[in-house]
Amino acid sequence: MAEGLHPPLQHTAHPHEPKEDDLEKFKKWQEARLERKLRGEYESAVFHLAELVNQNLETSLSVASVRVDGATNTRKSFLGWLIQPWLARHTDDRASKTNNLQGALYTARGISHILQETDLFHSVDAKIQRSQDHLAGEGDVDIVVTTREKGRFYLKTATEFGNNEGSVSVTGRVRNIFGGAEFLEGHYSAGTKTRRSFQGLLSLPLSPSLRTTGQLSLFSQERDLSSFASCSEILHGLKVAINSNWGVHGVHEVAYQAILRHINNLAPSASVSIREHAGQTIKSSISHSWTKDTRDDKLAASRGYYCKLFQELAGLSGDVSFYKAEVESQISRRPVPGMSLSLAARCGLLKALTGPSHFPDRFQLGGPLSLRSFKANSMGPRDGVDSLGGDVYWSTGVSLVSDIPRKSHWPIKSHVFVNAGRLDAMDGTKGLSENLIGCLRKPSISAGVGLIYRFDPVRVEVNFGVPLVASKSDGVRRGFQVGIGMEFL
Repeated sequence: MAEGLHPPLQHTAHPHEPKEDDLEKFKKWQEARLERKLRGEYESAVFHLAELVNQNLETSLSVASVRVDGATNTRKSFLGWLIQPWLARHTDDRASKTNNLQGALYTARGISHILQETDLFHSVDAKIQRSQDHLAGEGDVDIVVTTREKGRFYLKTATEFGNNEGSVSVTGRVRNIFGGAEFLEGHYSAGTKTRRSFQGLLSLPLSPSLRTTGQLSLFSQERDLSSFASCSEILHGLKVAINSNWGVHGVHEVAYQAILRHINNLAPSASVSIREHAGQTIKSSISHSWTKDTRDDKLAASRGYYCKLFQELAGLSGDVSFYKAEVESQISRRPVPGMSLSLAARCGLLKALTGPSHFPDRFQLGGPLSLRSFKANSMGPRDGVDSLGGDVYWSTGVSLVSDIPRKSHWPIKSHVFVNAGRLDAMDGTKGLSENLIGCLRKPSISAGVGLIYRFDPVRVEVNFGVPLVASKSDGVRRGFQVGIGMEFL
């Protein structure tokens, strides 16, 4: 029987040369198999490492020193200023008997995070190693942070669209100019309405948590106001501000401004009211603003809310004296999938403390960004062809935004809106409450439909609307209207 056993004869099998497709499939199978093996080994190593760390969290350890490598352009005193609060917290942990591996890991993570928040580094990697100090004890460790700094110089040119105007701009920035996370930025732009604009800004951190920053800016602007008033305006100013981010409690800003304003370039058709305000005035004011924003999307929110409160007091010196307050709010909800409901409201009050209010300080209302189906800045008191602005205003809007049927992934949405509001001048013969009630009683109202296109970082609206109620002085806009900007009612 053994002699009768033979291997398969060669002629019983059909010769088969491997095809290219078969080799490619086999290669992919091998790569996938190797990837699964490596992933499994990595996950197993991570699991064992995590298990080892968790079992030794109570091991007694003490952070002896912190070393930052790679921060060649950053001052050591600034790094120490940032790191010291975390070391002090770790020292306090010693008194509470939590001076262990868990505390050291928490300190290393906190130091790594605060260095990343400075926006000075591409990468920040922290590790814990045995202390290299000859006098170090058995449980002493060092935290070594390896960093890679970002470039110090930045230059960008751009074409920008927003607030219903277009512009070209050049921005230059120097990062970490003095070695303490200071930023020096210069911005120049030329546009259709803001003919020329320049701003120089120096910002620097004022607290080790980086939540409080200081800013010093110099700016200059030349604006063409001829679309609603027969003049132009030139501004030259200085602003000093302190910003503080309180996390879930919002962002506060306290600022001082000194601005030289010049109303000039009057058209032959300029009204007497505009001519009375022509010339130069100086505004010296202090202001405070508070902002809180929980919206999931600033351009097209579907949930969350936004609130901003602004107050300004002028008259420390200069030619004008007034108190000005403004409130903005928005809340958004998603009643059903694919549809969101947005309710927004704004209001403002300007109270001149000496004499009548000045044209550059007044509110303007109307246009696709504030009150749709009305011309931009065309509402309220008027003298001939000029809109003079007002001292008190309010506006509110409801928008129902929905996806295009079967195209929910498109950046185009449809919406239905209803807007209402009014802008008035303060009547000196009446009290404040009478002026406010009179402004609320006679709203201008508009309604319409439109399309919203998300074109980051701006939002574009093409609307068809009609004014339902309007005052004689309001500039209405029936039919189609296009709006480009970042903040819509």
